[in-house]
Amino acid sequence: MLEARAINRYVNSSPRKMRLVIDLIRGRSIPEALSILHFSPKHAAKVAEKVVRSAVSNLQNKDEAGRVDPETLYVKEVFVDGGPGMKRMLPAPMGRAYRIVKRSNHLTVVVAQRAVRAKAAAKPRAKETQPKQSQAKQPQASQEKE
Repeated sequence: MLEARAINRYVNSSPRKMRLVIDLIRGRSIPEALSILHFSPKHAAKVAEKVVRSAVSNLQNKDEAGRVDPETLYVKEVFVDGGPGMKRMLPAPMGRAYRIVKRSNHLTVVVAQRAVRAKAAAKPRAKETQPKQSQAKQPQASQEKE
């Protein structure tokens, strides 16, 4: 089973905002994940869509045949790690300054191919020779303990 990853580092968005977006696509098929990200109004969705497309491209380059059907792919793993925070100063009253941390994140997407199960040919069943036992004939455990 093939799998490939794509990592986008130092994304200028807080990890919390990115997690809101990636929680929508975790475990979904690639076409479904891309449509969710494409029509999401959040800015982080554009970055996540780019990384998912990159992971799919990495998987296609990894395959010897080069022909992987995107319908068989799904988002196996997706997670966000916090990146470095840029420290900035904001002027405050009475000559003071407040510190602001502009956060960044690292986004990792792992895509894999679903295992295609070959359907076995249906064998004709032989008719059962023994009749099934009905529930009335079986002794019940609650009545025996009296």
